[in-house]
Amino acid sequence: MIDAEAFIAQHGTPIVAADVEHSTTMGVPSQSNAHDDTGNVSAEERDKSGSRGPARGWKRHGKREAARSSWAGGSGAKAVARSKECPCDSSDEDACREAALRLLDCADRSSGALLERLVLKGYDETVADAVVSRLREVGLVNDEEYARSVVRYCAGRMLGERGTLLELSRKHVDRALAQQVVGEARDAGVFVDAAWELGRSVAARTAGLDLQVRRRRFWAAGGRKGHSTDILREVFYSLFDNEA
Repeated sequence: MIDAEAFIAQHGTPIVAADVEHSTTMGVPSQSNAHDDTGNVSAEERDKSGSRGPARGWKRHGKREAARSSWAGGSGAKAVARSKECPCDSSDEDACREAALRLLDCADRSSGALLERLVLKGYDETVADAVVSRLREVGLVNDEEYARSVVRYCAGRMLGERGTLLELSRKHVDRALAQQVVGEARDAGVFVDAAWELGRSVAARTAGLDLQVRRRRFWAAGGRKGHSTDILREVFYSLFDNEA
């Protein structure tokens, strides 16, 4: 049997030589240079091209894995945080008071909303009610002041009387108190002003459109905001009816 090394030393490697010659005449690097003797891609070629494609795919996959890990870790962290908030003793009034103060640090709340949150955290309703009552006594919870702030917020969003009552109910303001502060706002003309502001806003947005389109959009907006039909009719006739 002829020794392979002796054969190559005697006859050379005509296939590789031909490839090199052909590649040189065409101005293209020989593909044989891209592989080592075992047929594998050379390290230099991997650095230049081959590594970029797979590396990009790997990085994208890595980012997705990292995002999933982050999400899982975040969810776990939140679960741990929630477990720490849950009281070991639902009748621990001191812990309940601290939880209530933390909630008030985040945002003002009505006494009803605060009581609900404390009960959801696992505190006994009787204990939570006693804590909330004490906070009202010392002035840290003021339902009347809070209700008026909600009315101002609703007026800024151009809500009507009905819409404001719904918002107060959603924030667990006592129904009697909600009706009281809404009545005060109605007497002060707050909802009429809000309806006019809404009408001017819709008129500006729909300028140049067909009157029927403008009418439809105005009444739809007024209904969503919870305005009375009497106020809406007055605003519409003043702002839009002259175009009929």
